[in-house]
Amino acid sequence: MSNALPVELRNHSGAVRLAFDAFGERENPPIMLIMGLGAQRFFWEDGFCKMLAEQGFWVIRFDNRDVGESTVLADRLPPNLLQLAASGLFDAAVSTPYSLKDMADDVVSLMAQLGITKAHIVGASMGGMIAQLLAIHHPQNVLSLTSIMSSTGNKNLYKPDKMVLLKLLKPMSKKREKCIESGVEFWRSLHGHFYTFDLLRTESLVRRAYEIGVSTDGVLRQFAAILTAKDRTSGLNRLSVPTLVIHGEDDPLLPVSNGHATASAIDNAILKIYAGMGHTLPIELWRSIVSDIANMAHRADLSEDCERLRAAV
Repeated sequence: MSNALPVELRNHSGAVRLAFDAFGERENPPIMLIMGLGAQRFFWEDGFCKMLAEQGFWVIRFDNRDVGESTVLADRLPPNLLQLAASGLFDAAVSTPYSLKDMADDVVSLMAQLGITKAHIVGASMGGMIAQLLAIHHPQNVLSLTSIMSSTGNKNLYKPDKMVLLKLLKPMSKKREKCIESGVEFWRSLHGHFYTFDLLRTESLVRRAYEIGVSTDGVLRQFAAILTAKDRTSGLNRLSVPTLVIHGEDDPLLPVSNGHATASAIDNAILKIYAGMGHTLPIELWRSIVSDIANMAHRADLSEDCERLRAAV
């Protein structure tokens, strides 16, 4: 694994710095891993990233804006919880500091800084939404798209479990250990009951996130970007990039109907539903999910090579 300082990006949404690290050999086809709401890059766990790199990829994970070691936009006030609730429940207009499209542009800017023209784009949850927008608005930069436990943004699909949503919106405790305890319990509620919940491993990840720094306002800004995003279905209908959709059958945050809708919206998308999987990546499924992603990416790379050969003739 290589570590890197944050890289400064400039696009129409303003200057931000994204912290990243990478696994594997730089000359291999790149995979960009985009994490979800409020989650730092190491929630794409080292073991998972190493498995992907062993499949012959250069794997880049990074902190989104407002998360971890990337730029926290402290000068941009987020909507309050009441405004967010009104937006989610009644589709009320809410002013947001930035959009999911801005976050997709961040990824393209990071790719440019790293000298990457095209990459395999993999996103989980909010990261899947960002990945979809990247494919819609920057198809020339996408070799393949993998959307994991995400959604099209269609607000008529089944909603999150109320108890999970309440835990998500619960104000963060100012006490260190209480904050970490609440974080672990939230991940437990996302994980579901079928696969073993590794308490010690999860606590270690949550504690690490706390020590690096968690911005409550940053999470609210990201959440506002999700709630105010437009339905992506029509944009997804126009995609022609090789696409894989992965979803858990028991997802309590974005029910499995969201995965079906995503796959249905994209021509020739492959849909993989995992029984017993919630809104996390259980370690028992890592090898299978890595294989799913790698197989899709290798097929896309082969297709890209064939296109280059045809163009050269």
